[in-house]
Amino acid sequence: MGNVGDDPKVNQINDTSKVARFPLATNEVYFDKEGNEVQKTEWHQVVFWNKAADIVEAYVRKGIPLYVEGKIQSSSWEDKEGVKRYSWEVNGDNFVFIDGKREEVKEEQ
Repeated sequence: MGNVGDDPKVNQINDTSKVARFPLATNEVYFDKEGNEVQKTEWHQVVFWNKAADIVEAYVRKGIPLYVEGKIQSSSWEDKEGVKRYSWEVNGDNFVFIDGKREEVKEEQ
């Protein structure tokens, strides 16, 4: 559960496939050794496909709170200098608008 960090970027892959990507910020609050409250923000790249991507495109906007369920997927590649790079993203299965104005949305398999 977090806040959408930017408006989704949506691409039509072919006649039947669409992908929507957006960053989601999650926060963790804890106390350090001195008892000071510390807030840590993590950024996650979230991806939804097809019908769910249509709904993301229509309703998801920067700043809204969103609950996302999915699986973490990793990928690796070599950059121009030959250095191996890695990335992780959440391949979304469903999401819920936290503001309570919209219902749960599930990806059709």
